Amino acid sequence: MSLKVQVLQAGYTLLDKGMIPDFVLRAVIRLLCRERIREINLGSFERNSEAKMQWIEAVRARTAIADFTEKANEQHYEVSTNFILSCLGHYGKYSCCYYPKGDETLDEAEILMMENYCVRAKLADGQRILDLGCGWGSLTLYLAEKYPKAHITSLSNSATQKAHIERIAKACGLNNIQVITADVNSFDFDEPVQFDRILSIEMFEHMKNYKLLLAKVSSWLRPSSDLAPDDALLFIHIFCHRTTPYHFEEGDGWMAKTFFSGGTMLSHDLLLYFQDDLNLVRSWYLNGQHYARTSEHWLQRQDQNAAQGLTELENDAEAKGLSREEGRKAFYRFRVFYLACAEFFGLNGGEEWGVGHYLFKRKDAM
Repeated sequence: MSLKVQVLQAGYTLLDKGMIPDFVLRAVIRLLCRERIREINLGSFERNSEAKMQWIEAVRARTAIADFTEKANEQHYEVSTNFILSCLGHYGKYSCCYYPKGDETLDEAEILMMENYCVRAKLADGQRILDLGCGWGSLTLYLAEKYPKAHITSLSNSATQKAHIERIAKACGLNNIQVITADVNSFDFDEPVQFDRILSIEMFEHMKNYKLLLAKVSSWLRPSSDLAPDDALLFIHIFCHRTTPYHFEEGDGWMAKTFFSGGTMLSHDLLLYFQDDLNLVRSWYLNGQHYARTSEHWLQRQDQNAAQGLTELENDAEAKGLSREEGRKAFYRFRVFYLACAEFFGLNGGEEWGVGHYLFKRKDAM
């Protein structure tokens, strides 16, 4: 075993025990982020452009829409629901929130971002809406409440998320929600569906072949007709680098190994290269400071609810046949994750990594 591997393993062990001070972690994360930026900018514009096109062609050639879908559940989506919600705001939004003034509370920032979606996706009451990659149902529950005559279908790969959404919907008397647990790799609706709107919030980062994914998603949108001349629309929210896409690969460090196995960092323009079945209507870019503030708030909430959260994760690990120590590891890993995202998205004033919003319509739209 090389010295480098020994040092990394020792460092990961200390991280899992919460033994590295935050100020040291933040400094190391900033250093690693700057190294990533240096690697991205290493070549000439011509060389980097060619490398990007080769990356895109390789993605198009993949046979599967996504890799390691079970890893995503293990690392994020089937962790104790009570623990996750103890870190988030009122609606349980596990994605970037919106801070137009910069001093919003987490609860306010959750609502402001979801209102942002409503405007940009041109949502209205009575529509048939798919929340693709719905997480713990923040958007589903918000839309069901805001648009009582709409029908909201939620799709995620996590059975525990489905159980949570259905429990909250029942408690709130929301009867316009259907929740489906499925893997987007293999899932399709039993009968042809015609959604007026599809919204996908921070799901595409877990995908690989965007040509296959968008072909499938476009088939779920309602085509325009004389009876419904308005366009059905797909709205996508991703986090992204401003210029360069890349994969999170096993040998690529702590994030790829521990928290984002099989993940993808899209570039802001990446989806423009996959307009085989959809046409872009409009795109937007949000500075990374919004995600930095979101992550800082999550970290603060986790620390405020530390005793409860630690117990939840220990009990969750034990219920899965693991040691309580594995639950403690998960607790400290989430702390590092939130802290890393805060530094990552806040770097260089939020101008390196940020959030992309996109509105697409079917190519056969009138």
